[in-house]
Amino acid sequence: MDVEGAAMGSLAVIAPLLERIGVAGIIDRHLPVDPQAEFSHGRILSLLIAARLYSPVALSNVSEWAAQSGADILWNIDKEKLNDDRLGRSLNALFRERHSILTAVALSIAQDFGIPLEYLHYDPTHILFTGAYKQAVPRDGVVRKRLPSPDGAALQKVEQPPVIRSDDGLEPAHITHGRAMDGVPPGSRMVHVGLGVVVDEYGPLPICGHTIDGNQNGRTAIHEQTELLKKHYPTLKLTMISDRGTYSAAHLLRLKDAGCEAICSVPWDEYRELFDAKRKSLTWKRASFLSIEQERRRATPSDLPQEHYDLGVLKHTLTDAESGRTIECRVLFVKSTADEKVVRQQRQKQIDRITAEFTQIQRSVAAGRSHTDEMAVSKRVVRTFGNAGAAKYFTWQMRPLTKAEIKQLPPKGRGARVPTHCFQFTFDSALQAADEQYDGYNAIVTTIPSQQSSADALFTRFKQQSYCEQVNSQFKGPLAVRPVFLHSPRRIEALMFLMVIALMVHYLIQRTYRASQPEDAPLKESRITTRTLLGEFRNYTLLIQHQRHGREVSPTRLTARQREILQRLGLPTPAQYLHCLLPRPPE
Repeated sequence: MDVEGAAMGSLAVIAPLLERIGVAGIIDRHLPVDPQAEFSHGRILSLLIAARLYSPVALSNVSEWAAQSGADILWNIDKEKLNDDRLGRSLNALFRERHSILTAVALSIAQDFGIPLEYLHYDPTHILFTGAYKQAVPRDGVVRKRLPSPDGAALQKVEQPPVIRSDDGLEPAHITHGRAMDGVPPGSRMVHVGLGVVVDEYGPLPICGHTIDGNQNGRTAIHEQTELLKKHYPTLKLTMISDRGTYSAAHLLRLKDAGCEAICSVPWDEYRELFDAKRKSLTWKRASFLSIEQERRRATPSDLPQEHYDLGVLKHTLTDAESGRTIECRVLFVKSTADEKVVRQQRQKQIDRITAEFTQIQRSVAAGRSHTDEMAVSKRVVRTFGNAGAAKYFTWQMRPLTKAEIKQLPPKGRGARVPTHCFQFTFDSALQAADEQYDGYNAIVTTIPSQQSSADALFTRFKQQSYCEQVNSQFKGPLAVRPVFLHSPRRIEALMFLMVIALMVHYLIQRTYRASQPEDAPLKESRITTRTLLGEFRNYTLLIQHQRHGREVSPTRLTARQREILQRLGLPTPAQYLHCLLPRPPE
């Protein structure tokens, strides 16, 4: 009798959780069943989601992974049938209903697991690609204005609402050269993915997502995501929280028209004039929000500085330049003592670096060394400035020396030439002082009325925006958009949406476990991550016996920790799951 092992590992959690959510059934309800197909799209795509959660592999390697992990048994699909063509056809099908399927999965999770859909944090991130992608073309986008009708109805004064496109009516996002960003090589091809994240005491949970052309910005991203939410969640009333790259008066008005509210940080330059005008009349109050590190410093004796935030609130009226419409809001001016110190340290570091380099240039020019002509020095200055904000405090010039000054120069050594210019630079300390008065300040705008929520509570809610960075990092890191070996933009787009579903499931695991903890649970348990939980199943295996009537699958014994995790997640043990899943062998 042949016995072999399958490295089931984290599938002990992933497979029954996907079953509980009903991912395969939701997909199949949206995609027409091909009577000649051996497996439904829901079955294939739910296996692909499991593969991304277990260990991301290229599509060409999914069949081998399924055999090694036992996924071929759990999904009852022979490894030979998990070929590229079958997987690709299912991705093509997903593309046609991608927004609707993502919405249905999110609503199912929210209802089944009691996820409050009241506040939504939004943040777009970029995904880089290599290759030409000649099939990738610009698209019109989600929001398309209605064309004039032949009968002249469009000539009426009543403006027709735009057409909101999604699913098969919307082309895939354009993989193209994006705008310049820190840490991204110039000329990189990309798309942007905007993720909507719910955050509460149990941490973040992605609940929606959307792709945007690689050459678009945050304003376009949040506009399209807002319109998609209105289309696919028509009864949902929420508060959308986002960063300054998404800010515009038009964005706030769109949310208000949909019965929703906004909390959004804003570009400081757009609000500095208002701050200057109202600074003396602002009443500042200490914010209750503290970072985890600052809470620790206050709870235990420490010589490290105790930082804090101060809030000044101002009622304000915003006007949208394009439409002329106005909207009432509150501006939260925020002073961070920690940010003030960091900004000043970074500025001084830049000033010291530029000063040292300019002093060296000055010496080189005075010594008559090579490459100290005006053109060479100009290039050196450009390199010295780089992208440093402190560069604006410096002015420089290559001043020609007079004949008298040249005669007074000391004799030069062998190989040195007589300088004809001197390098001079000045530093504007007054401009530096003018900038320092704004160090540590930033601004947040909200449309939530003061009687509904205090500025302090809104600021605490806004600071949860940092969780978006964690989610975006997970999307591009351990869940790995790469490896992506797909040449079709439609399949790439479908894979992106599949990844968002996988991301939901990933964070749902840790959220469900955290929510199951008693109030007196250790802090470590209340902050445990999915990676840690799934890591407990790393060595879990299935035993497969090959007999005359076929394969007989037997689960191995769970550890006490593995059993506890499954109980807290409300999931069956592998033995219970396999008992319901597999046919019993004949007597």
